Amino acid sequence: MKILICEDEFVSRRKLEKIIYTLGYEFLVAENGRQAYQLWENERPELIICDWIMPEMTGIELCQKVRAEEGSQYTYIIMVSAKHETTDIVQAIDAGADDFISKPYIIEELAVRIRAGERSRMFQTKDIVIFSLAKLAESRDTETGNHLERIRHFSRLLAEDLAKLVGNPLKIYPIFIENIFLTSPLHDIGKVGIPDSILLKPERLTDEERRKMSEHCRIGYNTLHDALEKYPHTDYLQMGAEIALYHHEKFDGSGYPEHLKGHDIPLAARIVALADVYDALTSKRTYKEPYSHETARELICADVGSHFDPLVVSAFLRCEQQFADIRLRFS
Repeated sequence: MKILICEDEFVSRRKLEKIIYTLGYEFLVAENGRQAYQLWENERPELIICDWIMPEMTGIELCQKVRAEEGSQYTYIIMVSAKHETTDIVQAIDAGADDFISKPYIIEELAVRIRAGERSRMFQTKDIVIFSLAKLAESRDTETGNHLERIRHFSRLLAEDLAKLVGNPLKIYPIFIENIFLTSPLHDIGKVGIPDSILLKPERLTDEERRKMSEHCRIGYNTLHDALEKYPHTDYLQMGAEIALYHHEKFDGSGYPEHLKGHDIPLAARIVALADVYDALTSKRTYKEPYSHETARELICADVGSHFDPLVVSAFLRCEQQFADIRLRFS
């Protein structure tokens, strides 16, 4: 993350430079508000730390100008000032600042505020980035339509229902529901590594072609796991990698790629497995017409305990009308 320091007072500016350097961030330095705006316009740093009282352009004016011109690339702004009254804080936030810290401040406090800004930016961008990656894989198959939208809504619906079981035996909390909505569209991202001759073949695949197609699970997992190694505490990447690898496993152990059985299959993958099959059954393909909701339900119920987790099927049956509604909404 690149940070723009905007401070007209030399000692304070040097103190900020030292702190930012010690924390390991790249930084730019401006001595007044107008210079800061020009640097922001040219470099687009992710975060600004600016003083309130500055020559040529105040911190308040800088906030307002950045917010007016930033477009979709959001900049997190921390206002630093000797002012500390509630009315001052309100004025700064109203002008566009995200956070406010009063002088004199300690290093640990500023470091925490910066990390909060970094988390905020990650939260704002991860949904866009993840869905864009998923769309990259989907774009190679024009028949899938709104498949990703349906999958994420089906998956969230099942997770929300399972979370309501008495005592919450599956330990499904809001972060799980948020993450499965976010990452379930990544289930087939590995298909970017499958040749068009197999991926887009209108006839049924040969045994060898099916084996090649099944490799998309491992390709997707490896892609996301590489990112996970760089950011090991990113729980949504962990879930996305598990979904990509295991969404074709079956409850009786007859699936692929690792033939996991029962609850050895991660819960998120068991949920997405049903959502994906339901969507495939009710969607048109070159080799078949779409099945009705009723037919899809019968086929899913016939595979309880073999393909699908009985608890997930029960959740599906409890909210099948919502499934039908989502299918219609994103048809």
